[in-house]
Amino acid sequence: MKKFSYLLLLISMLALAACSSEEDTSNGSGTAEDSKENKEEQSVEVDKGLLNVELTLPASMFEGQDIDQLIAEAKEDGAKDVTKNDDGSLTYKMSKSDHKEMMQEIEAGMEESLNELITGEDFVSIKDISHNDSFDEFTVTVEKEAFENSFDGFGILTLGMTGMIYQVYDGEDIDSAKVTVSIVDEATGEEFDKYVYPDDMEDIEG
Repeated sequence: MKKFSYLLLLISMLALAACSSEEDTSNGSGTAEDSKENKEEQSVEVDKGLLNVELTLPASMFEGQDIDQLIAEAKEDGAKDVTKNDDGSLTYKMSKSDHKEMMQEIEAGMEESLNELITGEDFVSIKDISHNDSFDEFTVTVEKEAFENSFDGFGILTLGMTGMIYQVYDGEDIDSAKVTVSIVDEATGEEFDKYVYPDDMEDIEG
C-alpha cells in the first residue's frame, strides 16, 4: 500500500489551524459561542469501528485546495472511500490495518523530527529526547545554562504540537489532548522545569 501522503501533508495544516484557534482565544475576540463553533469547525474526528476507521478532517484544512484532486489522490494512496460532507469537511474511510500503518508513518516522521532537534544546529542546548509510546510525555535533556540563555524553548513548543497531533490522529479529542515535557539538566540528571502543552504555551515561547 502506498504511503498516506495526503494525511501526512495535512499534519502541518492541522498545526496552523490549532495555532489560529489559540490566537483567537487569546485576543478575546468573539463570543464564547463563536469560540465553541470555531473549535468544532476546526476539529479532527476519528471514529474507530470494528473493522474500519473513519477520519474526518475539517473544511478549514482544505481552503484553496482542489477537493476533487485531494479525493482522487487519497484513493490512489489507499483510502477505501472519501466523502465530502455538507459542511465542507472530508471523511476518509480506511481499514484498521491501514490506519495503523498511517500512525506508524506519522511516528516515523516524528522520530526524524526529534532527531533533527538533537543533532541540528538550531537548538544546540538540546542533547537528548525520550518519550513514551503515546507521545504525550517527553523528557528533554539539555545543557542547562545554554538552554536558559537561548531561545531553545521553541524546540519544546515543537514537541508539544507534534505530540498533540499524534494523539488527535490516534483518536484523542483535541480538547483533552495534553503533552507533558520535562526538562532535565545533562550535568546533574535533575529535572529543573516542566511544561504541559497547550496550557503552558506562553511560558514555552517566553
